[in-house]
Parts: sequence; C-alpha cells; structure tokens
Amino acid sequence: MSAYQQQLNDKIHYLKELFQGFDFPEIQVFESPEQHYRMRAEFRVWHEGDGIFYAMFGRGQKAGGVSLLRCDQFEAADTAINALMPRLIAAVKDKPVLKNRWYTVEFLATLSGEMLVTMIYHKKLDAEWEAAARDLQDKLGVWIIGRSRGQRLVLTQDFVTETLCAGNQDFHYRQIEGGFTQPNARVCEKMLAWVCESAQGLGGDMLELYCGNGNFTLPLAKQFRRVLATEISKTSVNAAMWNIEANQSGNVKIVRLSAEEFTEAYSQNREFRRLQQQGVVLADYEFSTIFVDPPRAGIDDETLKLVAKFDNVIYISCNPETLRSNLSVLTQTHSVKRAALFDQFPFTRHIESGVLLKRQ
Repeated sequence: MSAYQQQLNDKIHYLKELFQGFDFPEIQVFESPEQHYRMRAEFRVWHEGDGIFYAMFGRGQKAGGVSLLRCDQFEAADTAINALMPRLIAAVKDKPVLKNRWYTVEFLATLSGEMLVTMIYHKKLDAEWEAAARDLQDKLGVWIIGRSRGQRLVLTQDFVTETLCAGNQDFHYRQIEGGFTQPNARVCEKMLAWVCESAQGLGGDMLELYCGNGNFTLPLAKQFRRVLATEISKTSVNAAMWNIEANQSGNVKIVRLSAEEFTEAYSQNREFRRLQQQGVVLADYEFSTIFVDPPRAGIDDETLKLVAKFDNVIYISCNPETLRSNLSVLTQTHSVKRAALFDQFPFTRHIESGVLLKRQ
C-alpha cells in the first residue's frame, strides 16, 4: 500500500468513527493527486554567504533552529511553481537590489497558466527596486508584487484568473493576492462537481453563506432560479462580483454581510443598508436550499437555527469536529442523504468533507 493510500485510509477511518451514531450513507471519497497538488506555496529565502535558497522549518521550531530544510524543489507544489523556483533564484542572485533583505516569497499558481509571485522584504522598496522587479516580471512571465512593512507595490496586477471545470463547463475566477482560495485545484473541481450533483432537482432559490470569491456560487447557480450569496470580506466580495459578471451569472446577487448579520436581517431583527444598496428584497426570494462553507469554528448557534429552517442543506466543512457538532443539531430535523470526503490536504491531518441534508 502506498503512503498516500495509507494516509487516505486513516482519514476515512477517522471520519467513520467520528460520525458513529448518525444515520449516515456510504461516504464518497475523492482522492488527490499524490504530488504537485498545491497551487499555493510560501518559503523563507535563506541567505548564506553570497548565496540564497528557499527554506522551510520543522513544525513548532523557530527560524535558525536545527529544523531548517533547504527546498530547491517542493513536490507538493504545482509543477509550474517547481519550474519557476530555480529560475527565480537564478534571476535574483546576482542583482543586489532584488536579493538584499529579501526574506519570504509566496507563489500563487493556476491551472490556467497564470502565476502571481509576492516578494517580501526587510527594507523599504524604492524606484530602483521597482525597475528591477519590472524587468524580472517580464523575464519570467509572471505577475510580481513587492511587500515590506507598510508597503505593497503592485507592478501590474494583484490577481490571477483561474479556470475550473464543473459539470463539463468552465468557470473563471479572479483570485486576489492574500484572498482565500482552495489550494488543491483538482480536488476543488471534484468538490464543485459533487455539490452540483447534490443540488440537482432541488429547484427554487438558494441562499449561500460564507461565499468567498464565489467558488461554489457560480456552478451552483446553474441549478437554481436565483441565488443570494453573502460574504463579509471586502476582498472576497470584490472578487466575487467580478466573477459573477465574467461568468454571466445573471441570477446571482451578493451582499457583504456576515452569517450572523444575515441571520438578523432574515429574522427581521435588524435592517441593513447593504441589502438595499444591492437591490435585495428578502421577501422576494423563495428559498428551497441553503449552502454553507463555514470557517473552522463551524456555524454559530443563531445561524444554525436559520440553517435548520431550510428544506435542503448542502454543507461543506473544513473541520469534521465542528461539522459533527452542527449535525447533532441539524439531524433533529433533517436526514443526511449524501456524504463525501475530499482529500484537499494530503499528508496532513486536515479533512474537507461535505453532506447533503433534507428535511425529514
């Protein structure tokens, strides 16, 4: 048995043990590529004499400790990142303005072929650095951003445009530097396909909480008459609005509200000008389904009461422990009809999972 299959089996076993006591269907398992699955990677830039190299540190260890690991290549990262790593070092090592006090680099790759590189420094970035960085950007064929304390220099753009396939259709996403994106693009495509299959035939309107940049919103919108999506991050909302327009998703509206704020609005306990500004009248919607992809803390108690009011619940979770806690409430009124494990983070303890619940 391969090391990958063993770690996946361990996750399957853990999930089955965790959800004992629930009336669960067979868990569908969606594997990851064993290598080159991460579209994001971050490294320290280690200076040793006149040379520089990428470095990582062992868990729990501080920089400078015995856990320093040189990373000329990183098999978990996308092939495009691995191809760029030595080219970037070679292009910078003889240019002091780019090399000196450079201490961290972040790569954001895409299946579409675009790449964003953020170079972080312990010095003020001046016009000389900017000119050299522009030459570097042109030479490498990537987008570059420079950062230092109190500075963020965007040479051309601070985003890449990703293309993901779901249901034999391509969707285009603006992914902004520093914004959240699913790191494993191939598994993300499997997640998109799974949620769309789960939504087939549900009809009516859909509410989505924690929508991010619209990763799930756009494919799911094909299954519903109208979609109302909410997100609190301004960066993510701006990306989502671009994505909605770029994909001609005319049946989607997005408002910048937290899940807790939307719960107050939906319960008519509080009015929000942001709803009015987007032309959203909640009474006009006939929601049949709610889709949620909450943070690791799960869904708060008041929002969970709101979720339980919907006939259909599609729940994507990055933390099985909080999913189990939320299901202990939701299964009082709903039954789990589908369940899935997505190996978004191979060789780590992290598990991405999904469930479809229907009102009993």
